[in-house]
Amino acid sequence: MHVSHLFAVAAAGSLGAVARFLLAHVVKLAWPELPLATAVVNVLGCFGFGLCWALAQGRWSAGAAAAVLVGFFGAFTTFSSFAFDCHELLAARRYAWLVADLVGQNVFGLAAMMLGIGLGATVRGM
Repeated sequence: MHVSHLFAVAAAGSLGAVARFLLAHVVKLAWPELPLATAVVNVLGCFGFGLCWALAQGRWSAGAAAAVLVGFFGAFTTFSSFAFDCHELLAARRYAWLVADLVGQNVFGLAAMMLGIGLGATVRGM
């Protein structure tokens, strides 16, 4: 890994974070009564990740691929990386691991979120 890759990932990550913020804002303005912003960002991020991954194969440098896939889409949404991992497990016919990943990340992610919120509320109340 080159140091330039780190800077490329960081720069693309900042663009991905800003893009996520702006898109979520636009979605919330368009549909303020519906909790669609995260879903739109995640689905669009999955599409963009898949499109760029397919385009990158054998054509992009390792640094460019890392900047776009890890940097931009990593900051735009980590759901795209999760979906790609599931795609790879499905393609490899590792069905047990696919189910474990799908269920595990959602269940443990929600549990971790709830624990974090509970701990934060407890600390805040002290």
